[in-house]
Amino acid sequence: MTVGNMESAELFDGGIKGRGLRATKEISTGEVVFAEPSYSAVVFDSFASQVCHSCFRHQAQLHRCGQCKFAHYCNRTCQTACWEEHKQECQAIRKLGTVPGDKVRLAARVMWRIHKDTGVASDSQLLSVEELEDHVADLPEDHLKRIDTDVHVFLQYWSCGRTKHSLDEIAHIFGIIKCNGFTLSDQRGLKAVGVGLFPNLCLVNHDCWPNCSVVLNHGNHSATNSALHSKRRIELRALRKICEGEELTVSYVDFLDTSAERQRKLKEHFYFECTCEHCRQHIKDDLMTAAAADGPGGKPSADQVQEVTAFSQECLEKIERSLMDKDFQEVRMLCSKCLEKQKNLLADTHLHHLRVLSAAVEVLSYLRCFSEAAAYARRMVQGYTKLYHPNSAQLGIAVMRAGVTHLQAGMIEMAHELICKAYRILLVTHGPNHSVTRDLEAMRRQTEVELKLLKQDESACQVRSDAALKK
Repeated sequence: MTVGNMESAELFDGGIKGRGLRATKEISTGEVVFAEPSYSAVVFDSFASQVCHSCFRHQAQLHRCGQCKFAHYCNRTCQTACWEEHKQECQAIRKLGTVPGDKVRLAARVMWRIHKDTGVASDSQLLSVEELEDHVADLPEDHLKRIDTDVHVFLQYWSCGRTKHSLDEIAHIFGIIKCNGFTLSDQRGLKAVGVGLFPNLCLVNHDCWPNCSVVLNHGNHSATNSALHSKRRIELRALRKICEGEELTVSYVDFLDTSAERQRKLKEHFYFECTCEHCRQHIKDDLMTAAAADGPGGKPSADQVQEVTAFSQECLEKIERSLMDKDFQEVRMLCSKCLEKQKNLLADTHLHHLRVLSAAVEVLSYLRCFSEAAAYARRMVQGYTKLYHPNSAQLGIAVMRAGVTHLQAGMIEMAHELICKAYRILLVTHGPNHSVTRDLEAMRRQTEVELKLLKQDESACQVRSDAALKK
């Protein structure tokens, strides 16, 4: 699909949900509905020297901008490709003598882009950025204070001699970013490394069980001539067959929460009340809070479940603090203690159980205890599979990580099975050319070869054994 081509989607009035996009034709599972380059995007402060500011790939060694000493790039071609976006930022950083936070940098990039385009939407852009919702009027007092602080930092950063803007105009841009900013991941899809604004994507409404997912395509920057690079862009991909006229939806929050908790997050961050079918009917809430089926001591009582749930919540808070302190042995001990307490009391789909398993897999992999990590990863994937959409990107990434853990543990057969499952999911959510999918394809081939060698060895051993018995 051509980047910026909107032939498969059109703007429509969604009534109480406001503006939305709907399909103009039947769309197949895994098909790219549209691809859109970022209007503006920045790397998070914490990754400024680890991630390329052009393609958002995480790299070991990056080339630094010689003027502002802040922006980093894969190489000269990436730097040249990004210069149009970075040049005014570069000048502003040098004038100010310091680098403001990522929100201020993104707001400035948006304003520079608006001035460059004179505020008019391009043919492929359905609305101008300034027409997007900001929800400033809906913000609580503490959020308004934060925006006010950002506005004053912005005014110091904004290049001298440029068009002056009112405080309300600048606050409007910060409101748009707060409500519509899209988190960008690195090429492995495991770390959120930046944030960008994509005007057409902003028009896609939320559903907790959506028919589309969004992925960042980092583009191809391998050509020596930056004019031949393919642009960094998001791709909206269909998770299932979508009928002509059907509304296009994505999920703004992770599905792995009860409907009440998802609604709370959506209200807090996006200022609307979700009325999707999964929220109205509380679908899968029972699984996410379920007690274990009858164990050795029979069905657990309500008091037992309540007690272990409270204990798990307390443990998860301690685990989070220990992870921040990088006290991994403490995390390991807490996870082990909590999982033992949950045994025969919480179901394999209970959210607290899955969150403890996730922390255990992470820390045990870091400590290189791969066999133990693999056992927990299998249990985690079993729970996730019962909860997530079968083509969910989150499920695909989780299965992929479980597959890698099994590979590291030397469990080739299970690793191959998990990697194949992840590959089938990510072909839909990421497409065949994404770096994550290509890595999975390489691992799939590797495990396939190793399985064949393993079976050949087993056959040879069996032949030798049979021969020895006949003597």
